[in-house]
Amino acid sequence: MPYIPPEIVSEIKRIDLLTYLREREPDELVRVSPAAFCTKEHDSLKISNGKWYWWSRGIGGRSALDFLVKVRGMTFLDAAEHLLEGSPAISSAQRREPPERAAPPERQPFRLPRRCADDEAARYLRSRGISESVAAELMSRGDVYGTLRKGSPHAVFVGHDPSGAPRYAALRSCRGSYKGEAPGSDKRFAFSLPGGRPDGRLHVFESAIDALSFATIVEIEGGEWRGRAMLSLGGVAVPRSADGGPGLPAPLRQYLDDHGGDVREVRLHLDNDDAGRSAATAVARALEARGVPARIAHPPAGKDVNEFLTTRYSRGARADAGRAR
Repeated sequence: MPYIPPEIVSEIKRIDLLTYLREREPDELVRVSPAAFCTKEHDSLKISNGKWYWWSRGIGGRSALDFLVKVRGMTFLDAAEHLLEGSPAISSAQRREPPERAAPPERQPFRLPRRCADDEAARYLRSRGISESVAAELMSRGDVYGTLRKGSPHAVFVGHDPSGAPRYAALRSCRGSYKGEAPGSDKRFAFSLPGGRPDGRLHVFESAIDALSFATIVEIEGGEWRGRAMLSLGGVAVPRSADGGPGLPAPLRQYLDDHGGDVREVRLHLDNDDAGRSAATAVARALEARGVPARIAHPPAGKDVNEFLTTRYSRGARADAGRAR
């Protein structure tokens, strides 16, 4: 495995984002004021005073290394190697073979959080506009339920492998802003609803709440949500493929490996913001390269599917809801 000594990593971390973009990607820079820039790819990512901040996602940093890892989705090692390739001042001769290391620890065993506080989880789902029938069915199956984390109620969204064994659990605070995953979760098996009568379409969302919001819209429109395959990515990070282009997020790649014969089209209902639009375009390209037709279907109003459900649908956007499906 490639290895970069700590002293070289320290030098790499000194490369600020503005310097990197000026030298390596000058066409990506857009000046927004005499002392500030944004990027063409993400107009809410601002660079000034030696720092950068991606306002739409609430993340930031100082270095180009931070940017490549947090925004471009590169691994730490790939990002460091990429920066080394374009930095002759950091001599590649300074690299050396890594010292012998102990084997990495095994993945922490996965255990579902203890089920309790179902009433709080049900109230939380109602507060997000999820229909009582959708919530009741999923909670009766154990796909969604309540738990206590540090004494505070949380909703749990369970992901299963093809055998039906639980392998993943997303956690969402019922009273606060916490979002996370149960220890040992395997993100390849993120929350999904495979669909009782697949129509060949796989509907993909950033979060489990967006998937349940979509099911609620289908129900309100008189459709049958149980026959529609839905998958949550548990986020929006897009990895790089072996050839350097966009890859498929782990949950989507795993789903296609397990159910690919049933998928004739993927519809990407990702958030309608800079990050969601960029991710949807990248994932669509990766799907097309794999021979899977893809359609980008951002919510017609609001930032995400849940916001569309809660703030626009109730004001009579029935026609828009039909187009969103």
